[in-house]
Amino acid sequence: MRIRFDLFPGGKSKALTLSYDDGREFDRSMVRILNDFDIRGTFHLNSGLLGKPGYLDRSEVKELFSGHEVSAHTVSHPFLSLSPKERIADEILQDRRELEHLAEYPVKGLSYPHGAWNKEVVALLPALGVEYARTTNNHGGFDMPDDFLLWSPTCHHRDMLEFGQKFIDDRPRHPRMSLLYVWGHSYEFNNNQNWEQLERFGELIGRHPDIWYATNIEIVLYMKALRQLRFAVSGEWVHNPSAMSVWLSLEGQAVEIMPGEMKKLVV
Repeated sequence: MRIRFDLFPGGKSKALTLSYDDGREFDRSMVRILNDFDIRGTFHLNSGLLGKPGYLDRSEVKELFSGHEVSAHTVSHPFLSLSPKERIADEILQDRRELEHLAEYPVKGLSYPHGAWNKEVVALLPALGVEYARTTNNHGGFDMPDDFLLWSPTCHHRDMLEFGQKFIDDRPRHPRMSLLYVWGHSYEFNNNQNWEQLERFGELIGRHPDIWYATNIEIVLYMKALRQLRFAVSGEWVHNPSAMSVWLSLEGQAVEIMPGEMKKLVV
């Protein structure tokens, strides 16, 4: 019996997520454009910079990012790889605490300020309640990460149109999960006066019925739930102990396992 973990929610094999840093005022324009195309993203905020000139105000965080994800980026944007453990812990925990107060839900993600990390920083993250952390090391592919604490994106948004078209055209020989992960800073669109690039990206890739539009944390939680499936030795029975539906392929056919369901797999 051939069982594969190769499907996202709805039995889809493709997913798109965006990841934007710093909480600058241009996030407002970005969110408006993303919403126009039903594209969803994760916004990594420095709580210590909110309210300063050029940055978002604390009072708008919850409403602005409704339907998207608020994630941590530390309080003050230091180089974590050059910081003592005590400061690393304080920067992340205090950022989480403040953002959770504003967003009114647990903040479990992080993007590394300046893209800087080392093995000591990564080792601290689970104890700080961080479930994923994004790097700035573009890999140029559509593979799922091996380690969500070192989650590298497909590309910076300067290359989003090129990779967006490749993603749409991608037809792997062997079915697999394909993820297009784009990152950047909203102020770059303003600095380069190229907001039309984001509009064109939305027109290219938005509202495709075969793409799952997800935030970073939704992808992490889905993969955790998928890996928690409990199979009989024969593969004939599977139990989903999680609180969300997950999908797998059975002999090439999409199968949904509902929350709490004990399902008999029939070919």
